[in-house]
Amino acid sequence: MTTIQITLPDQLVLEAQNAGLLNASCLEQWLREQLRKQHIDELFSAMDSMNAIDEPNTLSPEEMAKEITAMRAKRRTGTVN
Repeated sequence: MTTIQITLPDQLVLEAQNAGLLNASCLEQWLREQLRKQHIDELFSAMDSMNAIDEPNTLSPEEMAKEITAMRAKRRTGTVN
């Protein structure tokens, strides 16, 4: 276990003590909940970023075969590495 020391306004400490919120189990539960919320926020932020990316056009199998044939022809002529 780790012991931490924090500085809070006196009035806030009194109110939190009176409400029974300054014990280890309450603080642990609150911190875990905040971490869970932060992870969820990060997940949704990542999903938003992914949705904002433009996806390339999908090629049909025929179009793909045509592109492959063209690339192979370019390689044979030495115009592509």
